[in-house]
Amino acid sequence: MFTNSLLADEIHLTLQKRNISATHSLIKKIEIPPISMKSFRLLILCLIIGTLSAFAVEKPNIVVFLVDDMGLMDSSLPFLTDKDGNPERHALNDFYRTPNMERLAKQGTRFSQFYAMSVCSPTRASIMNGQTSARHTTTQFIKPETKNTGELGPADWNWQGFTKGAVTLPSLLREVGYRTIHAGKAHFGPNDSYASDPRNIGFEINIGGCAYGQPGSYLGTEHFGWAKKNRVQRAVPGLEKYHGQDIFLTEALTLEMNDAITQAVDDEMPFFAYMSHYAVHSPFQGDARFAANYKDAGSERHANFATMIEGMDKSLGDMLDHLEKLGVADNTLVFFLGDNGTDAPMGDVHAISSSAPLRAKKGTHYEGGMRVPFIAAWARPDSSNAFQKLRPIPQDVINSRDIGTVYDIFSTVLAAAGGEQGNHIVDGIDLSPLFADEAGSANDREFLMHFPHSHRSSYFTAYRNGDWKLIYHYDKTSGPSDAKIELFHLTEDPYESHNLASSNPEKLQAMLKAMNTALKDSDAQMPLTKKGGKPQWPNL
Repeated sequence: MFTNSLLADEIHLTLQKRNISATHSLIKKIEIPPISMKSFRLLILCLIIGTLSAFAVEKPNIVVFLVDDMGLMDSSLPFLTDKDGNPERHALNDFYRTPNMERLAKQGTRFSQFYAMSVCSPTRASIMNGQTSARHTTTQFIKPETKNTGELGPADWNWQGFTKGAVTLPSLLREVGYRTIHAGKAHFGPNDSYASDPRNIGFEINIGGCAYGQPGSYLGTEHFGWAKKNRVQRAVPGLEKYHGQDIFLTEALTLEMNDAITQAVDDEMPFFAYMSHYAVHSPFQGDARFAANYKDAGSERHANFATMIEGMDKSLGDMLDHLEKLGVADNTLVFFLGDNGTDAPMGDVHAISSSAPLRAKKGTHYEGGMRVPFIAAWARPDSSNAFQKLRPIPQDVINSRDIGTVYDIFSTVLAAAGGEQGNHIVDGIDLSPLFADEAGSANDREFLMHFPHSHRSSYFTAYRNGDWKLIYHYDKTSGPSDAKIELFHLTEDPYESHNLASSNPEKLQAMLKAMNTALKDSDAQMPLTKKGGKPQWPNL
C-alpha cells in the first residue's frame, strides 16, 4: 500500500526530471486512501499528465537585454524629444552606430524618461526584486573583496546582496515553468557570498556570471583576463572554449546565450533570457570589427567605447535573428535597457559632455547619470498572435510623457509570465498599460534614488515627482557645488542649469516633504553625521 507522502515523492521526482517546479508540501495535501501498486501507478500517471498539461499552457518567452554603463545618448537611436514629443537628434546620435536598436524601436515603444540607479548593483537588485534601492538597501555598487561603505555611509547596507530564500524574479518565473538563463555580468553579491552565483537566486543556467562587475579582458586572445597576470582577479569564468580565439567577449556571450535558447526551445519550455552584457563597462578595449567606423573620433578611448557599443548592438541583432530562425520571434517579448548613465570616457563627470545635452554621467545625481535607454517590443510583431493581443505594444512609438523605472521590470515581466509575487513588497508597476496607450498617461509618478555613500556624487537623495526633481546633499562639501539642495523643473530646464530652490520655497517644501515620506516608507538607511555618527534625515 502507498501513502500520500510516497505519492508526493514520486510526482515531485518526475516533475524535477522535466525541469518543472512544484511545491512538494502542496502535493502532499492530496487526500487519497491507501491503494494497491497497480492503482498507485495509474494514479501517478493521471496526476503527472494533468500536472504537465497545466504547466504546458503556452507562455511568452521573455528576453531582458541589459547593457552595462550605457546611457541615454550612447546610441544612433534618439530618445530625447522636442516639446511636441517628436524624436530629436543630437550630436552623439550621429556619432554612435546602433542599427539594431533602431530596428527594435521600430517594432515597439521606447521611453524618453526611463530611470535607473546611478551605479550598477543597486539597479540589478531592483530588476531582480522590484524595489527601489532605498528599500532593498543594496545602495552602493558591490566591491567583491571589501565592503565599500564610505566614511559617512550606513554600516549595515546590504553588501551581501540576496540571501537564501529571497524573492527574486527568476525564482518566481521558475515556479510557473520557465527555463531561466543568465549570461554575462551578474554582480549580485561579493566574492563567496550566496548571491555571487546567479544559480542561487533562481537562474537554472549561468554563463559567465560572478561577483564582479567588470571583466579582466574583453579579448579571447587574453582568455578574458585569465592570461593577464594583473587581471586574473576579474577574469570571466566558464568560457574556456573561446580561450585563445580572436573573439570579443560580447560575441562569445551571445553565442552561448543563443545556444541556451535553442535548448529551451528544443525542450519545449518557455524561457527567460537575461542577457546582461559586461559591455560597455571599462576596460575600454576596442572591438576590431568596428574600429574603422570611428577612426576620426579624436580620442582612442572614446573610439574604443564606440566600438563596444556597436558590438553590443550586433549582439542584439544576432539574438533577434536567432529568435526568427527558431520560429519563436512572434512569441518573444524583448526589453532593452541600460543599468545606469553613461561612462563614456569624455568630459568632466558633472559637466554637459559625455551625455550631451544631458548633464553628467554614471555615478552622479544629474540626468546623465540616471536616465537610460529603454525599448519594449515583440521580437516579431504580429497583431494576430494571441500573446500580442493580450499585451499589445504599438510600433515605432516614443513615450515622452511617462516615467519608467528599472524596478518596473520585475512587475512587467512577472505579469507577462503569469507569475505571482505573493506578499513581497514592490515599488514598481506593470508597464504594459502604458505600452498600449500610445499617447502616454498624464499621471505623475515618483522616482526615488537614494545613495548614502561616496562616489562621483556622494551622500545624496534624488527624487523625481512629475516635472520636478529634487537633489538633497547630506554633506554639501562632497557635491559638485556649494548648494545643499537643488531643485529643477525638468520640462522647462531639462539640462539642470537653473536651481530653483531659493526662488520657489513653496515647491521646495512640498518636494522635501514628499521625498522624506518616500524615504520613510522605504525604511531607508541614512548617511551619518560627521560628529556623533547619527543618521541624517533631510531638514524640512
